[in-house]
Amino acid sequence: MFKYKIVRSPAPVWMRTLIPVVAILLSFIITSIFVIIAGANPLEAFYYFLIAPLSSQSSALEVLVKSTPLLLTGIAVTFAFTAGYYNIGAEGQLYAGAIAAVWLGVTFPQLPAYVILPLMILGGFLAGVLWALIPALLKVYLKIDEVVTTLLMNSIIMYFVSYLLNDFWRNPQSGYPQSPDISAAAHFARLVPKSRLHAGFIMALIVVVIVYFLIKRTPLGLKMRAAGANAAGARFAGINVPRTMLTAALVSGGIAGLAGMGEVAGIHFHLIEALSSNYGYTGIIVATLGGLHPLGVALSALFIGLIGTGAQTVSFALGVPVYLGDIVQSTLLLVTLGMLLLQNYRIERR
Repeated sequence: MFKYKIVRSPAPVWMRTLIPVVAILLSFIITSIFVIIAGANPLEAFYYFLIAPLSSQSSALEVLVKSTPLLLTGIAVTFAFTAGYYNIGAEGQLYAGAIAAVWLGVTFPQLPAYVILPLMILGGFLAGVLWALIPALLKVYLKIDEVVTTLLMNSIIMYFVSYLLNDFWRNPQSGYPQSPDISAAAHFARLVPKSRLHAGFIMALIVVVIVYFLIKRTPLGLKMRAAGANAAGARFAGINVPRTMLTAALVSGGIAGLAGMGEVAGIHFHLIEALSSNYGYTGIIVATLGGLHPLGVALSALFIGLIGTGAQTVSFALGVPVYLGDIVQSTLLLVTLGMLLLQNYRIERR
């Protein structure tokens, strides 16, 4: 009856390479509908999304600022996903790192920058590791779905942050829910004068390079890729899949903790509930669009940072809601996931 059938067949390399480009184009076509509903011209809106933020030094540097936490959360998600551990808890791990960084920056104001900053980096990493530990152990030893547990851990730490800011760290003068400021020595240096671009961007790039080396050039990376591709086959080859998955989960949490530390030391200099603009969740979009490849994730983070900066520009220029940027990002994730699924199938004639 039917002349064609759908068969499972991996897409060629050239097609997989084009997936991010096609996903971006399709996402902008789909979101054009929402732009029109908002009363704006789609071509004009996308000009402000993609071109206008790069037209001046200040806005171009702001793209890098917004990309910095996305580089870290995206590479954190990539590290875990590569090993088959689906870490949805980067947002909570980011806040864990921020709490540790603030505590160190407030508790030791006498320490010089060359001591306190490495200490905060280490503290932020370890705090992210500790926050990732419970769901990782539940997954490895009790087979409890990590998507659920890591997501719930995000909610738990947000309530804990609210407690800290409304009780232990509440500003006694203003009563505002905000922690004390960290010491001046605990601030990241500005890379460009009179801009918000800070040394945390360099830290994020270093982390991307390290993760690339770990995944692509070390025995651990080989084990992670094997476990993520086929856990049963990896066990048959003698790989300790639980240990590999646990290592990936903890390192992923630590990297996400560095994102929180960077926001404290480079942007806010204290802890607030709105420290993160959903950077942990956006990191999933970054990792997916980047094809779970560290270099692809770096480019993806820069692109999403451009979208985030452009959303503010288009809102100011055209009077449309700033949330159009969130719609673009969400659509991009759904389209990318759909294309990644469909790349494993093709239609052939019977």
